Amino acid sequence: MKKRIAVLPGDGIGPEIVAGAIQVLHTITEAFGHEVELEYGDIGGCATDKTGTPLPDETVSLCKSCDAILLGAVGGPKWDSLPVPMRPEQGLLKIRKELNLFANLRPTTYFESLASASPLREEVIKGVDLLVVRELTGGIYFGTPSERVTVDGKPGAVDTLVYKKEEIERVVKKAFEVARTRSKKVTSVDKANVLETSRLWREIANEIAQDYPDVELEHMLVDNAAMQLIRNPRQFDVLVTENMFGDILSDEASVLTGSLGMLASASLSEGGPYLYEPIHGSAPDIAGQNIANPLATILSVSMMLKTSFQLEREASVIEEAVKNVLNKGIRTRDILAPNTILVSTTEMVQEVRKEIDVLVNSSAIK
Repeated sequence: MKKRIAVLPGDGIGPEIVAGAIQVLHTITEAFGHEVELEYGDIGGCATDKTGTPLPDETVSLCKSCDAILLGAVGGPKWDSLPVPMRPEQGLLKIRKELNLFANLRPTTYFESLASASPLREEVIKGVDLLVVRELTGGIYFGTPSERVTVDGKPGAVDTLVYKKEEIERVVKKAFEVARTRSKKVTSVDKANVLETSRLWREIANEIAQDYPDVELEHMLVDNAAMQLIRNPRQFDVLVTENMFGDILSDEASVLTGSLGMLASASLSEGGPYLYEPIHGSAPDIAGQNIANPLATILSVSMMLKTSFQLEREASVIEEAVKNVLNKGIRTRDILAPNTILVSTTEMVQEVRKEIDVLVNSSAIK
């Protein structure tokens, strides 16, 4: 059966890394006899330039008609002076709401060959395999009012942190469901000693835990969680938390792998298409130089194959190919280390494709 994928390259390095990931997608689908149809759309600054809005209605309609979505990155200083509704990041927030992408899954996995790229000691990060489940459509990023105000006669600003019970329930349930397929431990991260929303979050997590007696639940304050991610990351299996905390903690977790350029993500909806993207930004300072790391986007394609299309074998081949390339010492600039080989974006893509061909033709894969 043919699968339709909406491709949204976006801004900055987005078009480069997405183009590379699409090449890998074609390599794996051709090797296993699958057929995909790609439909391209605009989001972010490039969409604002063309249409005056960072998320055109045409892009929303396209995404809703497809089986999955692959997104690059949005944003850049070119659009920083625009009114807030026209800024690229608003396109990203809006598509999450339009598609009801309520849960963002961000895995962090230890690569032995990249141990030297991390600022942490190898004995701290060795064996790390954790997953941050971030609530994606609520919290302070979406609360109203969010505006400039006058406070005691002086300029000020206000942002609003709001959560409804059902928003918390569905993302916490997703974390427990995922934990059942892993090491059966959920760490719910909040700020219950200060925030009322966090106290509600903790109450709901305790209620839901009763339906999953085989999964261990622990609560951890966000400041302690931030410290423990660096001090002892192996203690974690699945972390579930609200939007802003998840944004910050998952970026912090990137140091465990050595680079944001290694972290993929999947954003899940209730019944609609899922969206896949690297967690890093658009890196406009290196855009067009053919030096960006495409591996996070390639690994996002692997997550797409596994999660949206249930192609476990094909996904595992991509992951093994990436691991083999890294084991050979092949690196883009962000993960370069002594005695390794510097390659460009396109060269890294070609190395991964060659490894896929080797794996597919080996007796171990057949």
